[in-house]
Parts: sequence; structure tokens; C-alpha cells
Amino acid sequence: MKKKVKTVSGNPEASVPDGTETVIQSEKKKKWRISKRERAERRRTAFFLTPSFLGVMLFFILPFLVVIFYALIDNPTTANFVGFSNFEKLFSNNAFRLALKNTGIFSLTAVPLVVVTALALAVLLESNIPYKSTFRTIFLSPMIVPAASVILIWQVLFDYNGVINDIAVFFGADPVEWLKSDFGYVVVVLLFLWKNIGYNMIMFMSALSAIPRGILEVAMLDGCGTVRRFFTIKLRYLSSTLSYVTIMSLINSFKIFREVYLLTGDYPYDSMYTLQHFMNNTFSNYDYQKLSSAAIVLCAVMIVIIGILLWVDNHVGKGIEE
Repeated sequence: MKKKVKTVSGNPEASVPDGTETVIQSEKKKKWRISKRERAERRRTAFFLTPSFLGVMLFFILPFLVVIFYALIDNPTTANFVGFSNFEKLFSNNAFRLALKNTGIFSLTAVPLVVVTALALAVLLESNIPYKSTFRTIFLSPMIVPAASVILIWQVLFDYNGVINDIAVFFGADPVEWLKSDFGYVVVVLLFLWKNIGYNMIMFMSALSAIPRGILEVAMLDGCGTVRRFFTIKLRYLSSTLSYVTIMSLINSFKIFREVYLLTGDYPYDSMYTLQHFMNNTFSNYDYQKLSSAAIVLCAVMIVIIGILLWVDNHVGKGIEE
């Protein structure tokens, strides 16, 4: 006996048995219930994300737009558009050029130094040496010391009548004005290393422990030496951590102003005068146009450098993922 068939969607050519129509309807109801549930979840997500979005708009994006506005006008009172005139005045300012040069030199020397030193210590502590936990504690201790206490230690060490000069005089050398000469740059670099090596070292040790041991054992069986294993295997797996540590160290190098300010005040020796000093003094003089222009320049430099580091990390990490 021939079964009845009904048309689907008004198309007389497309016919299905009676039972199939019930299955189609149930599938439609199920999809409708799923879509309704998804819409409810999206509304809940939007409800919980709205305060965060408003906070980002209010405290990050809006102030940045205000900074851009200030950088393009003559002053907040008349608010006349002057284009890039404020940037031209900024780069013709001797104090800004000195601060930009000192900050660039400091970042180019201190950041690679702290990254390489932290990586070397992490590799060393990864091996079987005695008192590993003690060494880790010693290197991490600067992170819990308040900045004021750190400065007090450094003043005791590097003051003209401090411990370092006392030791130098004991061995027949002349005392040095560490904080009022070009040697102040060395003091700041040592302070930066002392504060940041421990955190970077822990990050590298965590990344080293996550490297698959099977790959290292196979390389060892193939006759691959320690140095070659490090550069061909370990370093590639460390690429993401290396980029992260470099970015964080770069950001911290721009934040060294706090320690230098506590050591030397608003106007330190020329070799210790950084962009943060320039911005702080400009803010004290209520020169918002110059301050905003300097902030945009600093932001652009950071975006370019971080973009390059992320591109390198993505390029190196492709081989590992594949």
C-alpha cells in the first residue's frame, strides 16, 4: 500500500513521508530553544561586561583622547588647533632631547642585560647545584623590599661618604661622587638589575620546566651537546617567555624614575635625567601641551618596540606549533 506524502515548503516536487514532518518540526523547536538560550547567555555576558567596558572607556580611552586633543591645541583656554606645532617645539627642546637620549641608552643597555642575566641564572639554577632554594630566595628578596628601603641601602652604599668609597679609600683609590657624575648611570643600572633579575629568573625557570623532556633526551642520544641543545631546542621553546620578559623589563626600565627621583630629586645629574623627570617637571609647570606631546611620542615608541617583539615571537613560535 502506497504511503501518503506531503509537500515541504510549498514545493510539490519535494515530498516526505508523514513521520518525517514530525521530526522536522521537533528539530526546528530544538534549534529555536538553543538559539533562545544563546541569546539569553549573550545578554548575560553583555550585562556583566558593560561595567568593565565603561570603566575602560572612562579611565583609559577617554583620557588618551584628551591627551591627543591637548597635543594638537595651543592651550586649554583658547583651544586653537595648531597641528603638529607642539611636537616641533618638543623636539627642539634640549631637556626633552637629553631625556630621550638617556632613556633610550638606558633601555638599550639595561633591558638586554637583565634579560640575559636572568636567563643565565635560570639555566644555572635548573641544573643540580646545591642550595638552589636559597639562591632563589636571595634573588627574589628585592621584590618584597619597599622602594624607600631600597633607596636607603643604595645611599648608604654609593654616597660620597658611603661604604663603596670607604672600601676604595682603604685600597688606596680616590673616592667618587657616584650620584653627581657620569658614574650615576652605573648606579641606576645596578639598581635596575637588582630589582628585576629575580622576577625574570622565575619566569624563565617556569618556562624551562615546561619544555618536553622527551625532545631533550632524544637530542642528547643523537649526540647534541649542552650548548647546542640550548640554542636549537630550549631557546625556541622560550620564545614566548623571552618576549614577555623583554616587554615587562622594557616597561620597568621606563619606571626607574621613582628610584632615581628618591636618590637625586627633580633635577639629577645629566646622565640620570630621564623622560619621566622631563614629564614630571613639565607637569609641575602646567605645560600640558608639551606633556601631552611627550606622552604620545613615548606611547608611539612603545607600540613600535612591542609590535616588533610580538612579530618576532610569532615568527619564531610558528616552527614549534608546526
